Amino acid sequence: MSTLSITTIQTNLHWEDKAANLKMLEEKINSIQEKTEIVVLPEMFSTGFSMKPELLAETMDGETVQWLKRVSAQKKIILTGSVIIKEGDDYFNRLVWMLPNGQYGVYDKRHRFAFAGEDNYYTAGSKRLIASVKGWKINLQVCYDLRFPVWSRQQSQPDGPEYDVLIYVANWPERRTHAWKILLQARAIENQCYVVGVNRVGNDGNSIYHSGDSMVIDPMGEVLYSKKDDEDIFTTVLDKNHLQAIREKLPFLKDADGFQINP
Repeated sequence: MSTLSITTIQTNLHWEDKAANLKMLEEKINSIQEKTEIVVLPEMFSTGFSMKPELLAETMDGETVQWLKRVSAQKKIILTGSVIIKEGDDYFNRLVWMLPNGQYGVYDKRHRFAFAGEDNYYTAGSKRLIASVKGWKINLQVCYDLRFPVWSRQQSQPDGPEYDVLIYVANWPERRTHAWKILLQARAIENQCYVVGVNRVGNDGNSIYHSGDSMVIDPMGEVLYSKKDDEDIFTTVLDKNHLQAIREKLPFLKDADGFQINP
Protein backbone atom coordinates (compact mmCIF):
# COMPACT_ATOMS: atom_id res chain seq x y z
CA MET A 1 0.00 0.00 0.00
CA SER A 2 2.95 2.34 0.51
CA THR A 3 4.03 2.38 -3.15
CA LEU A 4 2.31 3.22 -6.43
CA SER A 5 3.66 2.33 -9.88
CA ILE A 6 2.91 4.78 -12.69
CA THR A 7 3.97 4.44 -16.34
CA THR A 8 4.16 7.53 -18.55
CA ILE A 9 3.93 7.23 -22.34
CA GLN A 10 5.55 10.14 -24.15
CA THR A 11 4.80 9.72 -27.84
CA ASN A 12 4.25 11.40 -31.18
CA LEU A 13 0.63 11.35 -32.33
CA HIS A 14 -0.91 10.77 -35.74
CA TRP A 15 -2.81 13.95 -36.56
CA GLU A 16 -6.58 13.44 -36.39
CA ASP A 17 -6.20 9.69 -37.07
CA LYS A 18 -7.89 7.73 -34.29
CA ALA A 19 -7.30 4.27 -35.71
CA ALA A 20 -3.56 4.86 -36.13
CA ASN A 21 -3.18 6.34 -32.65
CA LEU A 22 -5.11 3.59 -30.88
CA LYS A 23 -3.11 0.90 -32.69
CA MET A 24 0.19 2.62 -31.90
CA LEU A 25 -0.68 3.20 -28.24
CA GLU A 26 -1.87 -0.36 -27.71
CA GLU A 27 1.45 -1.63 -29.06
CA LYS A 28 3.31 0.65 -26.65
CA ILE A 29 1.17 -0.43 -23.70
CA ASN A 30 1.69 -4.11 -24.58
CA SER A 31 5.46 -3.51 -24.64
CA ILE A 32 5.57 -2.50 -20.96
CA GLN A 33 7.56 -5.16 -19.10
CA GLU A 34 7.58 -3.70 -15.59
CA LYS A 35 4.77 -4.21 -13.13
CA THR A 36 2.63 -1.10 -13.30
CA GLU A 37 -0.70 0.03 -11.88
CA ILE A 38 -1.44 3.23 -13.82
CA VAL A 39 -0.59 4.12 -17.42
CA VAL A 40 -0.84 7.79 -18.42
CA LEU A 41 -1.35 8.95 -22.01
CA PRO A 42 -1.14 12.54 -23.37
CA GLU A 43 -3.97 15.01 -23.86
CA MET A 44 -6.29 14.17 -26.80
CA PHE A 45 -4.26 11.01 -27.33
CA SER A 46 -6.49 9.66 -30.10
CA THR A 47 -6.46 12.77 -32.30
CA GLY A 48 -3.88 15.33 -31.29
CA PHE A 49 -4.95 18.78 -30.01
CA SER A 50 -7.57 19.40 -32.67
CA MET A 51 -10.12 22.19 -32.96
CA LYS A 52 -12.41 20.02 -35.10
CA PRO A 53 -14.66 18.41 -32.49
CA GLU A 54 -17.60 18.32 -34.89
CA LEU A 55 -15.62 15.82 -37.00
CA LEU A 56 -13.74 13.93 -34.29
CA ALA A 57 -15.90 13.85 -31.17
CA GLU A 58 -17.31 10.60 -29.81
CA THR A 59 -19.81 9.75 -27.13
CA MET A 60 -18.90 7.84 -23.99
CA ASP A 61 -20.11 4.73 -25.82
CA GLY A 62 -17.76 5.41 -28.72
CA GLU A 63 -14.69 3.66 -30.08
CA THR A 64 -12.04 5.32 -27.94
CA VAL A 65 -13.76 4.78 -24.58
CA GLN A 66 -14.45 1.17 -25.57
CA TRP A 67 -10.75 0.84 -26.43
CA LEU A 68 -9.82 2.21 -22.99
CA LYS A 69 -12.12 -0.37 -21.36
CA ARG A 70 -10.71 -3.27 -23.36
CA VAL A 71 -7.03 -2.43 -22.92
CA SER A 72 -7.44 -1.60 -19.24
CA ALA A 73 -9.16 -4.93 -18.61
CA GLN A 74 -6.67 -6.96 -20.65
CA LYS A 75 -3.60 -5.40 -19.05
CA LYS A 76 -5.19 -5.08 -15.58
CA ILE A 77 -4.14 -1.44 -15.33
CA ILE A 78 -5.77 1.91 -14.75
CA LEU A 79 -5.55 3.80 -18.04
CA THR A 80 -5.97 7.55 -18.38
CA GLY A 81 -5.69 10.36 -20.91
CA SER A 82 -8.05 12.89 -22.50
CA VAL A 83 -10.29 12.52 -25.57
CA ILE A 84 -12.83 14.63 -27.46
CA ILE A 85 -16.33 13.82 -26.17
CA LYS A 86 -19.76 15.10 -27.18
CA GLU A 87 -22.65 15.30 -24.74
CA GLY A 88 -25.84 16.90 -26.00
CA ASP A 89 -24.79 19.99 -27.93
CA ASP A 90 -21.51 20.39 -26.02
CA TYR A 91 -18.00 19.18 -26.75
CA PHE A 92 -15.54 18.47 -23.94
CA ASN A 93 -11.80 17.88 -23.69
CA ARG A 94 -12.44 15.01 -21.28
CA LEU A 95 -9.94 13.05 -19.23
CA VAL A 96 -11.16 9.49 -18.66
CA TRP A 97 -9.88 7.51 -15.67
CA MET A 98 -10.58 3.90 -16.69
CA LEU A 99 -10.44 1.04 -14.19
CA PRO A 100 -9.83 -2.61 -15.20
CA ASN A 101 -13.37 -3.54 -14.14
CA GLY A 102 -14.87 -1.11 -16.67
CA GLN A 103 -15.86 1.54 -14.15
CA TYR A 104 -14.52 5.01 -14.84
CA GLY A 105 -14.39 8.61 -13.70
CA VAL A 106 -14.22 11.71 -15.89
CA TYR A 107 -12.76 15.18 -15.64
CA ASP A 108 -13.65 17.88 -18.17
CA LYS A 109 -10.79 20.33 -18.73
CA ARG A 110 -11.58 23.44 -16.74
CA HIS A 111 -9.25 25.96 -18.40
CA ARG A 112 -9.63 26.04 -22.16
CA PHE A 113 -6.65 27.33 -24.12
CA ALA A 114 -8.17 30.49 -25.63
CA PHE A 115 -4.84 31.37 -27.26
CA ALA A 116 -5.52 28.48 -29.68
CA GLY A 117 -9.30 28.97 -29.78
CA GLU A 118 -10.16 26.01 -27.56
CA ASP A 119 -12.79 28.11 -25.79
CA ASN A 120 -14.65 28.55 -29.10
CA TYR A 121 -15.19 24.80 -29.52
CA TYR A 122 -15.15 23.17 -26.08
CA THR A 123 -17.23 23.64 -22.95
CA ALA A 124 -15.39 24.16 -19.66
CA GLY A 125 -15.64 21.65 -16.86
CA SER A 126 -16.75 22.72 -13.39
CA LYS A 127 -15.71 19.84 -11.12
CA ARG A 128 -12.37 18.37 -10.14
CA LEU A 129 -11.79 14.63 -10.12
CA ILE A 130 -9.74 13.13 -7.29
CA ALA A 131 -9.42 9.38 -7.72
CA SER A 132 -8.39 6.84 -5.09
CA VAL A 133 -5.98 3.93 -5.63
CA LYS A 134 -4.58 1.75 -2.83
CA GLY A 135 -5.03 4.55 -0.32
CA TRP A 136 -3.42 7.11 -2.64
CA LYS A 137 -5.51 10.09 -3.73
CA ILE A 138 -4.84 11.41 -7.24
CA ASN A 139 -5.90 14.79 -8.62
CA LEU A 140 -6.36 14.63 -12.41
CA GLN A 141 -5.97 17.68 -14.63
CA VAL A 142 -5.33 18.66 -18.26
CA CYS A 143 -2.56 20.77 -19.82
CA TYR A 144 -3.52 24.48 -19.56
CA ASP A 145 -4.95 23.84 -16.06
CA LEU A 146 -1.28 23.85 -14.99
CA ARG A 147 -1.14 27.66 -15.28
CA PHE A 148 -3.90 28.16 -12.70
CA PRO A 149 -2.64 27.15 -9.24
CA VAL A 150 -5.90 27.76 -7.37
CA TRP A 151 -7.60 24.96 -9.33
CA SER A 152 -5.06 22.41 -8.11
CA ARG A 153 -4.43 23.85 -4.65
CA GLN A 154 -4.70 21.48 -1.69
CA GLN A 155 -7.78 22.29 0.35
CA SER A 156 -7.89 21.63 4.08
CA GLN A 157 -9.39 18.30 5.08
CA PRO A 158 -9.99 16.95 8.61
CA ASP A 159 -7.87 13.88 7.82
CA GLY A 160 -4.99 15.69 6.13
CA PRO A 161 -4.07 16.80 2.61
CA GLU A 162 -6.72 16.43 -0.09
CA TYR A 163 -4.53 14.40 -2.46
CA ASP A 164 -1.08 12.81 -2.83
CA VAL A 165 -0.42 12.87 -6.58
CA LEU A 166 -1.20 15.50 -9.20
CA ILE A 167 -1.31 14.29 -12.83
CA TYR A 168 -1.31 16.56 -15.90
CA VAL A 169 -1.87 15.16 -19.39
CA ALA A 170 -0.80 17.61 -22.07
CA ASN A 171 -0.06 18.78 -25.60
CA TRP A 172 2.29 21.54 -24.40
CA PRO A 173 4.41 23.15 -27.17
CA GLU A 174 8.19 23.29 -27.02
CA ARG A 175 8.20 27.07 -27.37
CA ARG A 176 6.80 27.33 -23.82
CA THR A 177 8.51 24.32 -22.28
CA HIS A 178 10.33 26.46 -19.70
CA ALA A 179 6.96 27.37 -18.16
CA TRP A 180 5.85 23.71 -18.31
CA LYS A 181 8.85 22.50 -16.35
CA ILE A 182 8.90 25.28 -13.77
CA LEU A 183 5.15 25.12 -13.12
CA LEU A 184 5.18 21.35 -12.66
CA GLN A 185 7.87 21.74 -10.01
CA ALA A 186 5.99 24.62 -8.38
CA ARG A 187 2.79 22.56 -8.14
CA ALA A 188 4.73 19.77 -6.39
CA ILE A 189 6.40 22.11 -3.90
CA GLU A 190 3.35 24.21 -3.01
CA ASN A 191 1.02 21.20 -2.65
CA GLN A 192 3.57 18.85 -1.05
CA CYS A 193 2.68 16.06 -3.47
CA TYR A 194 4.12 14.02 -6.31
CA VAL A 195 3.50 15.54 -9.74
CA VAL A 196 3.37 13.57 -13.00
CA GLY A 197 3.29 15.54 -16.27
CA VAL A 198 2.83 13.59 -19.53
CA ASN A 199 3.32 15.48 -22.78
CA ARG A 200 3.52 14.49 -26.45
CA VAL A 201 6.49 14.90 -28.79
CA GLY A 202 6.77 15.84 -32.47
CA ASN A 203 4.96 18.24 -34.78
CA ASP A 204 1.18 18.42 -34.78
CA GLY A 205 -1.03 19.19 -37.78
CA ASN A 206 -0.40 22.91 -37.30
CA SER A 207 3.40 22.41 -37.50
CA ILE A 208 3.77 23.16 -33.79
CA TYR A 209 6.66 21.22 -32.27
CA HIS A 210 6.37 19.47 -28.91
CA SER A 211 9.53 18.49 -27.04
CA GLY A 212 7.77 16.28 -24.51
CA ASP A 213 9.69 17.02 -21.32
CA SER A 214 7.40 14.64 -19.48
CA MET A 215 8.34 14.67 -15.81
CA VAL A 216 7.88 12.95 -12.48
CA ILE A 217 8.61 15.23 -9.51
CA ASP A 218 8.72 14.49 -5.81
CA PRO A 219 7.07 16.60 -3.05
CA MET A 220 10.26 18.66 -2.59
CA GLY A 221 10.33 19.59 -6.26
CA GLU A 222 13.14 17.17 -7.10
CA VAL A 223 12.93 15.80 -10.65
CA LEU A 224 12.82 11.99 -10.57
CA TYR A 225 12.36 11.61 -14.32
CA SER A 226 12.45 13.87 -17.36
CA LYS A 227 12.68 13.12 -21.08
CA LYS A 228 13.16 15.61 -23.90
CA ASP A 229 12.33 15.18 -27.61
CA ASP A 230 12.31 11.37 -27.81
CA GLU A 231 9.43 8.97 -27.49
CA ASP A 232 9.72 7.15 -24.19
CA ILE A 233 7.91 4.75 -21.90
CA PHE A 234 8.95 5.05 -18.27
CA THR A 235 7.73 3.40 -15.09
CA THR A 236 8.35 5.04 -11.74
CA VAL A 237 7.46 3.88 -8.24
CA LEU A 238 6.11 6.55 -5.89
CA ASP A 239 6.78 6.09 -2.17
CA LYS A 240 4.07 7.04 0.34
CA ASN A 241 6.53 6.85 3.24
CA HIS A 242 8.75 9.46 1.54
CA LEU A 243 5.73 11.69 1.00
CA GLN A 244 4.53 11.41 4.59
CA ALA A 245 8.02 12.01 5.99
CA ILE A 246 8.27 15.29 4.07
CA ARG A 247 4.83 16.42 5.20
CA GLU A 248 5.63 15.59 8.83
CA LYS A 249 9.06 17.23 8.82
CA LEU A 250 7.84 20.31 6.94
CA PRO A 251 4.16 20.80 7.89
CA PHE A 252 3.71 23.83 5.61
CA LEU A 253 0.20 22.92 4.47
CA LYS A 254 -1.09 23.63 7.99
CA ASP A 255 -0.23 27.31 7.45
CA ALA A 256 -2.05 27.62 4.13
CA ASP A 257 -4.85 30.10 3.50
CA GLY A 258 -8.39 28.83 3.55
CA PHE A 259 -10.35 29.47 0.36
CA GLN A 260 -13.31 28.35 -1.69
CA ILE A 261 -13.43 27.78 -5.45
CA ASN A 262 -16.42 29.21 -7.29
CA PRO A 263 -16.74 27.28 -10.60
